[in-house]
Amino acid sequence: MIGRMWTTRVDEARAAEYEAFAREISLPMFRQQPGFLGVAMMRRGEDCVVLTLWQDAGSVADLAGSDSYTRTVSAILAAGFLQGEQTLERYDVHLLADLPT
Repeated sequence: MIGRMWTTRVDEARAAEYEAFAREISLPMFRQQPGFLGVAMMRRGEDCVVLTLWQDAGSVADLAGSDSYTRTVSAILAAGFLQGEQTLERYDVHLLADLPT
């Protein structure tokens, strides 16, 4: 299992727009991707983290080449509510436990 962590900052005055985009655009896009296992979208003030879980490294690679992912990235960048640089990191998940059902 792979954890993919994307971080960014959002204009706090437009945080509701960012959260709506996450619910209405990003979440459905992730759910359509083969190998997608789950997501946590978190925000603290202007700092945002999206942690997605994937079946394997191939699933993460397929996401990057997906047309729907590319369109979603273009749309979120064009929306103008993100600030500064975004970062992307990948981790091997060695323990995942006690998630709510």
